[in-house]
Parts: sequence; structure tokens; C-alpha cells
Amino acid sequence: MAEPELEEEDKKPEDDVEMSFFEHLAELRTRLIRALAGILPGVAVGWIFRETVFEWLAIPWNRAHANTDMSASRLWFWFTHPVGDPSLVDVERVPLHYTGPMDPFVAYLVMAAIVGLLLASPWVFWQLWGFIAPGLYRRERRLALPFVFASTVMFTFGVYFGFTLVLPLAYQIFLDYGGDVGEHVVLTEMVTMDSYLMLTSRLLIAFGLTFEVPVVITFLSFAGVLNWRQLVRFGRWWLVISTVLAAILTPPDPASQIMMAVPLNVFYWISVGLAWAFGPKVDKVDKDGLTEDGYER
Repeated sequence: MAEPELEEEDKKPEDDVEMSFFEHLAELRTRLIRALAGILPGVAVGWIFRETVFEWLAIPWNRAHANTDMSASRLWFWFTHPVGDPSLVDVERVPLHYTGPMDPFVAYLVMAAIVGLLLASPWVFWQLWGFIAPGLYRRERRLALPFVFASTVMFTFGVYFGFTLVLPLAYQIFLDYGGDVGEHVVLTEMVTMDSYLMLTSRLLIAFGLTFEVPVVITFLSFAGVLNWRQLVRFGRWWLVISTVLAAILTPPDPASQIMMAVPLNVFYWISVGLAWAFGPKVDKVDKDGLTEDGYER
């Protein structure tokens, strides 16, 4: 008789306490303050090592100027060697300009904030979980640590993927549009450090969030909100949505858009497989679209 009682207890929300709208706002404010407090130490670290971090962020720009071939071996080398690159030894230092006296300070400050967000991402995801956990069942709250771990890993991997592969390839494509135009015109880039930093950080964060898709979908499936059959039916629409997202979040070149759209779809169907294996069971449906109990699905 103890097992049914435990099962019933497992289905009850935490403490079964209802919160008003303003109580939800107060809880959200508390979680945001805690998240920001966790980001500040990372911002300090980013500011102390600002020159080193900016030199690392400039690696895709330097690799784009190296004029190396875009073979599979070169891309694999970039992916496995995010910092060191012997091909950059003989490349002249690429200038990044600034037009105002405060531009370097603002650029370094923004970069330090991004570094703080990346370093504190496990803490931020934990605060996000803490905000939504009270409305979940106990069996769903057991996913807390896997959710935080998977979110951190996938966000980091998305940033790494964009840094090592997408950015150098995209910047090299853009640079190919410059150079000699006819016999009397030369197009030369004059990129400022703030514009480069803004574009680079926007793309890195976009790829980090893109790689969160399987985490969110898998969690919704484990929580019983979605099942694998609904995800399969939605697959055709997800193809359109992922293409639109890739076009919005990446520069207007096909290579970078494809390199975002492909992972979005691959991870989506991996999530479908996980939902099929571990998600809620779906009743069998006959040819008329009815379940064994006669209900329409």
C-alpha cells in the first residue's frame, strides 16, 4: 500500500503553494538579482584579462585574413585548435580601428560582460531552474542537475562551434568581396573594434542559444508536455522555422546560415529520438486516427 501513496505524493507540485502574479514578479526579481550577482565575478575576470580575451576573439578575423584553403582538413584543424595556428605566424597583424576616445573602453566593458555571462552560465541556468521548479512535479524536479549540466555543455559547445568554424569561414567570405575592382578601384576594409566585437559576440551567443534547442525539447518531453509523435508532425514546420532563424541570426551568406540551420535540425531529430526512448508513451493509433480506446489523436 505504500507504493501508491508514494506515486501519488510524487505527482504533487512542490508544497502545493499557489503564488499570485506579484509574488511571481518578486521571485523573478530575486532570481535575476542572484544571477547578476553571479555574473559580476566573471565580469571582473574578463576585465582583468581583457587584452588576452580580445586577442582570442580576434583569431577568427586573423584566420580570415590568412587566405588559406577551405579544405576539410583546414576546417578540422580550426575546430581542434581554437587558439594555436601555425598559419598565422607569417600573417601581418590585422588592424582594428576605433573612431572615438571611449570606444576601446566601451568595447572592453561589453566583452567583459560577455565573459562574465559565459563563466556564470551554470549559475544562471540554475537560477532559471529555481524560478520554474516550484510549478513542476517532483519527478520533473529530479531533472534539475541534468538540465543545468546539459544546458551549460550545449551552450558552451555552440559558442565553440561558432568560434572555430563559422566565424572564420563567414569573415573570409566577406573579405573576398573586397580587393581589386576593375583596374582603378580597390576596396579595403576598415573595421572598427566595436563593430567587430558586436558582430562576433552576437553570433557566438546566437550559436550558444541555438544549441540549447535539444535541451529544451527533451525537457518538455520528459515533463510530459510533448511526445515524440507530436514532434514528428511538427518536423516540417521546424525545418521552416530553423531556416528563418538561421537567416535572422547569422550574416547574409549561405555558408553561415547553413552551418546554423543544419545543427538546429540535427539536434531537433535527436530530441525526437530521446522523446521516443524516454518520453511519455503514446497510444497506438489505427488508420482512422483513433486510439485503442476510441479517442482521436
